[in-house]
This record gives sequence, C-alpha cells and structure tokens, in this order.
Amino acid sequence: MKYACLFMLFAGNLPAQEQRPQVLTLGTFHFAFPNLDAQQVADSDRIDVLLPRYQTEIEDIVERMARFAPTVIVIERQPGEQHTIDSLYAAFLAGRHALGRGEEEQLGFRMAKRFGLRRLHCVDEWGRFTPNIDSLFNGTDSLGALRFEAYFAADPDSALRRRSTAQVDRTGILGALREANDPAHIERDLGNYLIGLFKYEAVPGDFTGVDFESGRWFNRNLRIFRNIQRIPVTPEDRILVIYGAGHLNVLNMLFRSSPEYRFVGAEELLQ
Repeated sequence: MKYACLFMLFAGNLPAQEQRPQVLTLGTFHFAFPNLDAQQVADSDRIDVLLPRYQTEIEDIVERMARFAPTVIVIERQPGEQHTIDSLYAAFLAGRHALGRGEEEQLGFRMAKRFGLRRLHCVDEWGRFTPNIDSLFNGTDSLGALRFEAYFAADPDSALRRRSTAQVDRTGILGALREANDPAHIERDLGNYLIGLFKYEAVPGDFTGVDFESGRWFNRNLRIFRNIQRIPVTPEDRILVIYGAGHLNVLNMLFRSSPEYRFVGAEELLQ
C-alpha cells in the first residue's frame, strides 16, 4: 500500500512538471568589444555594429528570435545596474535614447519593445573565492601571486585550448552566433575551464587552481542561475536569456537539469 501511494503521488506530479516556463539561451559575443574576457579580440577582427549592414543583420536575428515570443528577458548586467537599465529602456521606448552598441540594447531592448515588456532583468554576478584564493590575491604573499600570474601568462595547456573559429568581420553576426550556440561547440568550450589554471598548484598536491576556477567560473554561473530563479514567473512564461556565449557551457547544463524549467536551444532559430 505504501508503494502504491508513492506511485500515485509521483504520477500525480507528472502533468505539473510538464507545465514549466521555457528558457531559451542566446549566447553572443560582446557587441561593444570591451575585451574583458580571457579570450581577447584583435582590433582587426572587431566590427561596428551600428553600421547599416550590421543593423540589418541584427534586425534579422531579432526576427528569428521573435518566434520564441519571450515574456521575460534576462541580460548580462549586474542587479546593481537595474535602475540604469530601466531608465535607458524607458528612454528608448519614449524615443529619447538611441541604442548603444551592447547586445543588451541591440537585441534585448528591441525584443522587449516588440513584445511590450516593462523591463529587462539584470542577473549578472561575480563568483566568490575560497579563503585561500582571497589570501593569494589580497594577502601578503606577493611571490605566490606572481607565480600564479606567471603560470597564467605561460598557459602550458595552450595547445589543448579550444578557440572560436568564427571571425565576425567575415562570417557576420549571424555566423558568429551560429557557432557560439552550437551544442557541440558549447560542450567543448567547457573543457577550457578544466585545463590551464585549473591544474595550477601553489605547492605539489594542493588545489589552488581548482579553487580559483570554482570561484571564477562555476560559482559565478551558479549565482547567475540563482538570480534567474528569483524572477517571478508562471508556467506559461518564456524566458529569453541573452548572455555572453562562454557562460552557456554551465548555464545550459543547469537549465537542462533543472526541474523548474524547460530548456530550449537557440540553434534552430539561427539556421
């Protein structure tokens, strides 16, 4: 009888689990090219997204993504910037703000306006380091910090590192986004966080590099995911996450695994 009750309880939950908000992640390069990421973009490979040819391409991308019909849009900005983003978006709606170069405006503001959304949600976070990593950067062990930086600069696993092959000045924005959102590319990209600094040891056998990457990348993306969980949604909502493509190697995994959301990849809409 006990097992029959458990089965009935589980079976009764199945329909509810099918009614979950959908999440579509759109991984992008940073349209304004701030070069704050580990992989830098050479000056010769940068583009000006405000040029007419790229504006036309962005409008096409917006049309493609519009088929998802988002009811919630998430962007890579810190919660502390929410008021600024709200003000810029309101000014854009009122015709008092010309879109800046960033993808949060070029894609996010356009999509939000199209679907009559009141705001875009700022969810970005930095990761938290363990005490030993905090001490390495903020303590008195300057020699240890120099050794860490030297290891990073030398990048002994450079030959193993997987790099993007798309050159946006040649492939266009759409071509770059197609590669960035390809599931195989996203899976391979995660491997870059399991080599290089991940293997650094301040003393033989310790986990300095593991602790560093845990905070810099894995903890950071878990915090971003938690911020998205904080957004009030209904089972009928459709959440569009516009984020730096590198984050998808963790975020997509979290959304796929989560019992709260139904994950949708962007690759089909970009074809």
